Amino acid sequence: MNDKLDMASPDGVRKNVEMIAALFPHCVTETAEGKAIDFDLLRQELSSNIVEGTKERYRLEWPGKKEAIVTANLPTTKTLRPVREDSVDFDNTQNIYIEGDNLEVLKLLQESYLGKIKMIYIDPPYNTGNDFVYKDNFAKDTDEHKEESGFTDEYSRRLVANPENSGRYHSDWLTMMYPRLKLARTLLNDSGCIFISIDDHEIDNLRKVCDEIFGENNFIEQLIWRKKSGGGQQDDFFVTEHDYVVCYAKNVSTFKLEEKKIEKSLKGYSLWDEEKGKKYKQIKLSKWGSAAHKEDRPTMHFSIIDPDGNENFPIAPDGRPGRWRFGRKEIERMVKEKSIEFVKRDGDWIAYEKEYEPNEDELATIKERSIFYDLVENASGSNELTDLFGNKDVFDNPKPTDLIQHLIILTTSIDNKDIILDFFAGSGSTGHAVFKQNLLDGGNRRVICVQLPQAIKEESKAYSLGYKDISEITKKRLTLASTALKEDYKATSFYLGNIDKIDMGFRAFKVDQSNMQDVYYRPQDYKQEALELFADNVKPDRTGEDLLFHVLIDWGLPLSLGIEQLSIAGKAVYKVAENSLMACFERGVDEAFAKEIAAHQPLRVVFRDSSFKDDTAKENVKQLLKQLSPETEMRVI
Repeated sequence: MNDKLDMASPDGVRKNVEMIAALFPHCVTETAEGKAIDFDLLRQELSSNIVEGTKERYRLEWPGKKEAIVTANLPTTKTLRPVREDSVDFDNTQNIYIEGDNLEVLKLLQESYLGKIKMIYIDPPYNTGNDFVYKDNFAKDTDEHKEESGFTDEYSRRLVANPENSGRYHSDWLTMMYPRLKLARTLLNDSGCIFISIDDHEIDNLRKVCDEIFGENNFIEQLIWRKKSGGGQQDDFFVTEHDYVVCYAKNVSTFKLEEKKIEKSLKGYSLWDEEKGKKYKQIKLSKWGSAAHKEDRPTMHFSIIDPDGNENFPIAPDGRPGRWRFGRKEIERMVKEKSIEFVKRDGDWIAYEKEYEPNEDELATIKERSIFYDLVENASGSNELTDLFGNKDVFDNPKPTDLIQHLIILTTSIDNKDIILDFFAGSGSTGHAVFKQNLLDGGNRRVICVQLPQAIKEESKAYSLGYKDISEITKKRLTLASTALKEDYKATSFYLGNIDKIDMGFRAFKVDQSNMQDVYYRPQDYKQEALELFADNVKPDRTGEDLLFHVLIDWGLPLSLGIEQLSIAGKAVYKVAENSLMACFERGVDEAFAKEIAAHQPLRVVFRDSSFKDDTAKENVKQLLKQLSPETEMRVI
């Protein structure tokens, strides 16, 4: 409630607009200045004859659409800097985490990942009236650019509240989403698709804008996911139990849903149930490790009567009470159907689930249902954070990994090294889901997660736990998930992947200003000291690794390529993906050094401009490389 006085007379125009809206709601539209009346439509409503007016056409329009189109096409001068201390297994992992504005990141990925992404999953702001939208504006003059050179100021200005009573409520959200979806489409491969989680507030607009960007014929499905059951007393009318997941393909003619999960399900059924006449395999019914103990999920800890007539509780190897993998009702059903089996090991009864081999009818190809009834509910996402962080209030409404895993299974292959992208990474559910699914089925999928370092409110629980922005939570979640899954692997028997071969690391990057010096002077304004300052065109705080990844982006090479550091003629040299690229950013590069490099026959070689004594030395090295290694392409930054 706002207790402040308006200190102004009533707004007569706004009152009139509200009265017209009550009679003709469809005649209220959004303009650059806010809500207004569409007088052409209103005149038509008040006339029994066709009123001549603006030419009719079928398309989605909103104030800011042209700006959104321009924004998508504008280049960015930003770069990605590696952050080893935030990474997990930096040198070996194929997974990528990027901290920064997702619009800039999508632009930076255009060369390296053009047509290489198999699946995109995003959970963008839902526009409920309480969310923020990105206020993109790249048309800054020099003074503004200098003023906004730091991340903190830029991002605090970039995110703005979008209240439901705003005159540009829908327009601002569409202006934010349009360029990001447009750039995302170019990253998908020809058989790829995008999944977008959304609720009722923007589902219609999302469908229309995706029809325009992806093509109406590439619409696959508007999936309905039952996110909760019961509750909902705060809802005005019906209890809203669902959200949507909209799916569009890059090219519907080459898109298909995977069926390999059925093939995998046929493995491991080596036991025989005489009573049911079926093969089955045993899966431990108890669970522990990584906060899967009684104190974390007390409702999952109860007794089952074992063959000796005694109460059997889930106990972890460390002696602490564990928990069952299912709740009490499901366990009771399994006991009744005799799908729980006890095996005596070292004098103790161990409970196992009997998972039966699918029969021929069950193996028939059945199309996926458009309503996800049987997936876990949204609360499971918060429970997963409780398991990892010890507190469910670290992040609001995280998506459960089960939902994302289901989409991963449907659209990606176990064996093709498919890349999955999430550029609204939030708490990191998508990265966690990829790790878990790869471990479950032995897949080698890779993931790229992008998250803005959005400031966390000081009064929040996450802030009190030491997290200052959302990106810190994302990175921490990925790190904790990697550790937890490794612990869980040791305690359970249903994983098909070899833990030593599953990549659960990530190479962390941060969006930053260009590595190159900023020059704001006209030639006639230079003084001698300024010329000396810019003798080296690279900023003094940038490392060789910073420059290396700058080169990978410019050359359109993946950020996950293996990197080896060599010492050649006393100089540090980066060797990328065998002979794909060699880079040296030290001074004193001469013909003798060029001969050493040429012996490796690299496809590409790069130096910095200041590596050479002068232009003559640079040209001599170029000509020598051309002679000794004709296939080598040389560039200088």
